[in-house]
Amino acid sequence: MLGSAVARLAACKRTGKQAKLLKAVHEELEDLACPERFDECFAADKRVNLAPVPAHHRVVAEAGAKKAKQTACRAMEAHWLRKWRLVSGKENPMKNKGRSSMGKKTVVVALGGNALLQPGQKGTFEEQMENVYHAAEQLAAMVLSEKYRLVITHGNGPQVGNLLLQNEAAKHLVPPMPMDVCGAESQGMIGYMIQQALHNVLSQRGRTDIPVVTVVTRVLVDKNDPAFQNPTKPVGPFYTKEEAQRLRAEKGWHVVEDAGRGWRRVVPSPNPKAIVEREAIRLLVASGAIVIASGGGGIPVIQEDGVYRGVEAVIDKDLAGARLAEDVGAQLFLILTDVDRVRLSFRTPNEVALSRMTVSEATRYLAEGHFAKGSMEPKVKACVQFVEAGGEIALIASLNQATAALEGRAGTQIVRD
Repeated sequence: MLGSAVARLAACKRTGKQAKLLKAVHEELEDLACPERFDECFAADKRVNLAPVPAHHRVVAEAGAKKAKQTACRAMEAHWLRKWRLVSGKENPMKNKGRSSMGKKTVVVALGGNALLQPGQKGTFEEQMENVYHAAEQLAAMVLSEKYRLVITHGNGPQVGNLLLQNEAAKHLVPPMPMDVCGAESQGMIGYMIQQALHNVLSQRGRTDIPVVTVVTRVLVDKNDPAFQNPTKPVGPFYTKEEAQRLRAEKGWHVVEDAGRGWRRVVPSPNPKAIVEREAIRLLVASGAIVIASGGGGIPVIQEDGVYRGVEAVIDKDLAGARLAEDVGAQLFLILTDVDRVRLSFRTPNEVALSRMTVSEATRYLAEGHFAKGSMEPKVKACVQFVEAGGEIALIASLNQATAALEGRAGTQIVRD
């Protein structure tokens, strides 16, 4: 009996008898995925002095429907495996059993700003969390299809902008933080929201066995990148001309007039060279985890004498997403935005929606100036970069059509010539 085996193991886990019982537990767990074992699992739960199976799994299982029992059985399997690890301290004896990742493709999904904040919203936590839940539904559908391993990246423009405003408003009370630190803060904040929403959505579908983790990610840039000599990315609040002159003198900031609305700081936007945490991300993905990484383009760092140092800059999130996809060996790179397809001559009478572009075609359209700078242009560039580096397919699609885009039924594909 499963219960007696685990109970005996729990009772003597610090004695010399442990090794003999590990095999018994392993044999019992081998058959645990069978729905007919439910009564035994429930009975065993009462005998073992460990955390009980969550109540909502019991309710689903006791409903009696075959499909419901199978769903709850998967959750029960994950629950008992956690107990096995707690008691034995050993590796998972059922690793990859019935859940092989063989044949799955790794897809890096880049969430656009609309996944976090909709036009007209103030940006409260409640607003952002509601938007993230909608995105999590789409992401969960990819995972539950059993076709994909998932790595998620995201923007952080409004969020890091708010942190810079808070820095400015509270500078007389607490020391303001540099931009690389603000980027790290935003990665943790947004990563938490995506983690929470995606874990909850998967749990509601009976999949409590899939870990979701955020990696605070540094991205290596070249300290000699020309962008450092020509800062162009506006960040932070607007200043008066007098304030701008003072900040330029006191802090050495580059401050420029922004379309007659005031003066703003501009920072470099260097090209991403490598994801520093790529090996850790690869290991997490291989273990079956959903990984959130390189948020907001990553934390820009340079390397001097073998030591990393953060710099005040902003890496384009789409180019960083392509670098992430390349560095983790993804086959697919999916950029989710607020348009359903890439368009030539956008918002003109000659507008044409594209379902497919080769790398050569996309490069020609970029040279002809079809795509808006700071909007669609970096997305198309990122897709070209990914495919040229060996990726299978890059896609640009709307958030609501994420799964359809992966199946070739929506969005724009960028493919090899």
